[in-house]
Amino acid sequence: MKNRISSFLLFIAAGIPLVDCSSNNRAEHFNKHAASKDSKPDEIIRSLEIKPGQTICDIGSGGGYYSIRFAKETGKDGKVYAVDVKKEFLEYVTGQAQKESITNIITVLAEEKNTGLPGNACDLVFMRDVYHHITDRVEYFRNLKSVLKPGGRIAIIDYKNEGFFFKIIMRHHLTDWKVIIEELTSAGYEMKKEFHFLNRQNFLIFQ
Repeated sequence: MKNRISSFLLFIAAGIPLVDCSSNNRAEHFNKHAASKDSKPDEIIRSLEIKPGQTICDIGSGGGYYSIRFAKETGKDGKVYAVDVKKEFLEYVTGQAQKESITNIITVLAEEKNTGLPGNACDLVFMRDVYHHITDRVEYFRNLKSVLKPGGRIAIIDYKNEGFFFKIIMRHHLTDWKVIIEELTSAGYEMKKEFHFLNRQNFLIFQ
């Protein structure tokens, strides 16, 4: 029991940023957590079946870990929109892309209910740990259809609403998988795939 509690506390320490950190420190923290073995980033990338030349929209890009990964996967003919409501995070993403000589990332400063993305732009919209932050989700995803290309997909990864201690610590930062399916269905999407390899998160793909 003691080991389980210790492991849980370590998970919380790794997963929740300190509120008084600078934006750069928070961005680095997000990237470190996204890249960790427990977060299984390689499995996530493989599951998305990204093809060279595609356009991917990383909504809630944070420190840009996945934006960078997507830029490499899509190649020189592809494009990645890194979308966030915090200008400081987008500046951090730009800096990281420049360090790695990546030129196919476009940063987009979004508003709460407006992604700022162009119409008919995305082969894939990717949201990791963002879903629970969105208000009026059915309406939000109805509007998001306009940025998808025909046959475009939405990948949603969000914390599961399960586990007594986990729910206490995470509070409102989680969503039941049934709620995600119900809301996306109401918005006019069909669930295409569901993955179960993430211990603490739902991973669903809609079209």
